[in-house]
Formats: sequence, structure tokens, C-alpha cells
Amino acid sequence: MTVQDTMAGRIARIHQRIADACARAGRSPDSVVLLPVSKTFEVDAIREAMALGMTRFGENKTQELRQKAAALAGQGLQWVLIGHLQTNKAKDAARDADEVQSLDRVDLAEALHRRLLNEGRTLDVLVQVKTSTEPSKFGMAPEDVSAFLRRIAAEFPTLRVQGLMTLAVNSPDPDAVRACFRALRTLRDSLRAENIEGVSLDRLSMGMSGDFELAIEEGSTEVRIGTAIFGARTYPDAQ
Repeated sequence: MTVQDTMAGRIARIHQRIADACARAGRSPDSVVLLPVSKTFEVDAIREAMALGMTRFGENKTQELRQKAAALAGQGLQWVLIGHLQTNKAKDAARDADEVQSLDRVDLAEALHRRLLNEGRTLDVLVQVKTSTEPSKFGMAPEDVSAFLRRIAAEFPTLRVQGLMTLAVNSPDPDAVRACFRALRTLRDSLRAENIEGVSLDRLSMGMSGDFELAIEEGSTEVRIGTAIFGARTYPDAQ
């Protein structure tokens, strides 16, 4: 196995690609955070990533997150829920997750808030926005986000909004993919102008293994990378 075939080599290549994308956009590489997405991968793979300095991991399913968090307890790790979250899983998310990036509706906000009050916790969240027309994609309609943010700030103080998240269209057309990322950045900029008290919009989580460079060029502050770090996944991957 060559160095390029190791996880260390793959991570090094990703960091270089991030730096190159930032250079094209006139940004500092330090303005983009790499979130390793460990969903479906075994604990040993996470341990390997930990040995390379990774301390924060993205998961899709609350059950899998809980199992891995238990197996790696005491290691100073942070667990980020990035998959679609069913309302009946809010209890698990409120108990085990350090952050939820897929908040996309009022009933979920209500359920998380109620459970967080019981846990005596607060939780960083990103609001997931739907920027494509694909039926398979989740997210709040862009025109509904402003009112949603105001309601969170007024009614759900356990939820600390840090920014927005989106999934781009699954398309070979880079212009179509780029348009999704641009739409989220444009929305963020317009929302910032509203100065909603108690809401931070500093973060834009957008871009995955196949499209993160386009996302960075359009303003992403965090890319969610799984297969380019850990290798091919075994599906299905249901909530």
C-alpha cells in the first residue's frame, strides 16, 4: 500500500484540495472545516481517523451515533447528526448528539427543545434548507427560513442556531450543483441583513466528497466528507 492509499494520504489530499479551492475563491484554507462523516463505518476506522487528529464525526442515525459514542467514551469526541431526523428520535439526539445539522421543521424543533429541557442541555443546530427540486432531499423551503429562525429564537432557547446546511442536487452538471450552493449562500446573506436576535449565521455546511470544491468556491465553511476519507460504504443506510 502506498502512502496515497492510506487514510493519512487521503486526508492530506482532501486538505490540499480544500486549500486549492480556497485559493481560487480568494479565501483562507482556515475558513473551511473538515467534518469526517463516519456513518456506516466501524469504530476501528474512527480510531484510525482519531490517530490522525480527528475529534469530530458526522453520523446519520441516532442509534449508530449512540453506539459509537459509547464505544469511544472518554476520548473527547464530538458527534454531529447530519441525517434526516425523525421526530420520534429527538430524545436520542437530545441525549447523545453534540450538534444537529438537519433541523428542518417546527415539530422537530419542539421535540428537541422539550427533550433538551429534560436533559438540562442546549444544542448547536444548523437549519437544513432544500435548494434542489429532488423529492429525495429533505430541508425547509428557503422562503420559510426567516420565520422559522425567529420562532426558534423566541420559543426554543435550548437550540442554538449556528448557520445553515444543504445538500446539492445529484447531477453531473457542475453548474446545477453550484447553483444549490450559491442559493444557500445568498439566502444566508439576506437573512443576516435581517439581524435576527439570538441567531448566528456564521456557518454554511455544504459540500460532500463529490462536490466539496464547488461548495467552497460558493462560500461553504464546512464540508462533510465520508467516502473520500474512509472509502466506499455498504448500504442500506436508513434512519
